[in-house]
Amino acid sequence: MLQDKNCFLGGGFICLLYVVYCFVFRQSSKFTVIGPPDPVTAILGQEAVLPCHLSPRISSANMEVRWFRSEFESFVHLYRDGKDQYDGQMPEYQGRTELLKAGLTDGNVPLRILNIRRSDEGQYFCFVQDDTFYGETVLELRVAGLGSAPLISVVGHQDGGIRVVCRSAGWHPEPEVLWKDLNGRHLPPLSETTSQGDNGLFETETALIVTEHSNQNLSCCLRNTVLNQEKESAVYIADSFFPRVNPWMVALSVILVVLFGFIGFTVYLFKMKGKRDTEIGKSNVTLDPDTAYPQLVLSEDRKSVNRGDTRQRLPDNPERFDTEPCVLGCEGFTSGRHCWEVEVGGGKDWAVGVARESVGRKGGINLSPEGGIWAVQWWLCQFRALSSPVTPLPQSRVPSRIRVCLDCDRGQVTFIDAGDEAPIFTFPPGSVPGERIRPWLRVGPGSQLRLCP
Repeated sequence: MLQDKNCFLGGGFICLLYVVYCFVFRQSSKFTVIGPPDPVTAILGQEAVLPCHLSPRISSANMEVRWFRSEFESFVHLYRDGKDQYDGQMPEYQGRTELLKAGLTDGNVPLRILNIRRSDEGQYFCFVQDDTFYGETVLELRVAGLGSAPLISVVGHQDGGIRVVCRSAGWHPEPEVLWKDLNGRHLPPLSETTSQGDNGLFETETALIVTEHSNQNLSCCLRNTVLNQEKESAVYIADSFFPRVNPWMVALSVILVVLFGFIGFTVYLFKMKGKRDTEIGKSNVTLDPDTAYPQLVLSEDRKSVNRGDTRQRLPDNPERFDTEPCVLGCEGFTSGRHCWEVEVGGGKDWAVGVARESVGRKGGINLSPEGGIWAVQWWLCQFRALSSPVTPLPQSRVPSRIRVCLDCDRGQVTFIDAGDEAPIFTFPPGSVPGERIRPWLRVGPGSQLRLCP
């Protein structure tokens, strides 16, 4: 009887240990995923960090961290098995995301998004999972943009006063527009129109009638309500502009003001056009025959290159590639922004990008940023970015025309499908060193590449 009692007590002790084990160890794997209670605000063209962490602050280094929008499978960024996973990433986020790993051991899993766009605005899910448990939270990203400084112009007489117009562009969301007098009092506008340009940003135009001895000192103010920032311009309408004096003098003064306003607005539009031309690519690039691999054949205008069947007898100068079928552009860039387009056709082996001036020319070449090359490649029916490690590019079709955009000041290279303006891949800011950078092409068997005018 005593022996049975001891067995019972021993079994009860084992059950108690099992209960304690389940409570301690299974409960320790549970966590809550926490994001910010308020929306995160980002500025167009800059970067944003979406915060997210675990509570309690347990290590997430060996967990799956998935950032996604509306669909779980179509992810913005995925970290799993101790490394970033890019196969299946949403195309519009390729080359623009980074999981900040410095705080993984403390349960921090924030996501950095580069080159913020209007389409990035909306909800994001932060999903974290270990072997036995998962959790998620949702947060909102707001995108905002500050437009140009208001341009005030005097356009003529109307209703016994002077008609003054204020224009500005490049705002997101739609700005708040106010006319104010010298004392800060709001003035009712005569008219106000707002529209969205091709880039989706808001343009606004508002008009006001200024009468003599009333509100001659005034300002036009535009305010971004998300950023809580504003831009303001002021103007003073002198008595000589009003019709009580010599009307010919008034007309001349108005004409001069309108003329100067028109010139100023034209200069502004010209600068905007110049900026757009730089963005879409206006660099005149040609190929350097002194660097061409002996089997490459360049056209007379040095715009096209293909790979011939035989190796040409060319001087083995230090600048020439002797093993890899590569050629550099004649032009080199050390500052500013430069773009050009390359038409690709035929073959199963070609690459398009840039290389530093000191890239190796003799023997085998490391086709990666460590080797001084930043490019995208079509190789054995695979489209990929020559990052380190190589990044697969899940394109539905290979582009027939690629735009290469080099920003020397930011140390960044971007590749765009020139056919539908879809982004292909971006090497992040700071990737390209501050030395002379030249266009670079690699031409495999049966391939032909052409620099577009």
